Amino acid sequence: MRVPEPLERELDRLREALEASWDGRTSYRGVTREGNRAYGQCYPTSRVVQHLHPELRIVEGKVWTGAGLEDHFWNALVLDGTVLHVDLTWRQFPPGSSVREFRVRDRRTLGDSDATLARCALLLRRVVAHLAR
Repeated sequence: MRVPEPLERELDRLREALEASWDGRTSYRGVTREGNRAYGQCYPTSRVVQHLHPELRIVEGKVWTGAGLEDHFWNALVLDGTVLHVDLTWRQFPPGSSVREFRVRDRRTLGDSDATLARCALLLRRVVAHLAR
C-alpha cells in the first residue's frame, strides 16, 4: 500500500520547501554536515509535516547506520491498520541503513523543550513562507 497520490504530490512540494528552509538554526543542537542538508533535521521536520498534515503521526525510532544506532523521527499515515511511513529526512543516513525499531507517538506526550519548540516554529514559518511563493 502506498501513500495516496494527492498526498504524495503535496509531500513533494513540502520536501522542496523543507530543504530550502533547513539550516543550523533548525537542526538538532545546531549540527550540520556539508552535503547533507537533512542531517539533524528529523524532529522539527516531523513536527512541521504533522502541523501541515494532521493525519500524519510522528514516529520515533532507531536507525542502524552500519556504524551504530541513531535516534530518528519521521511521520506515518495509518490507513486501514497499515502504517505507511513518510520520511522526508531519510537521506541523512548512508545507503544500507535500516530501521530497527519504532513507535508511533501521541502528539500530546512529546514533552518538547522551549528550545525545541522554537526550532520547530522557525522551520514552520520558513516552510509556510516558501509554500506561499
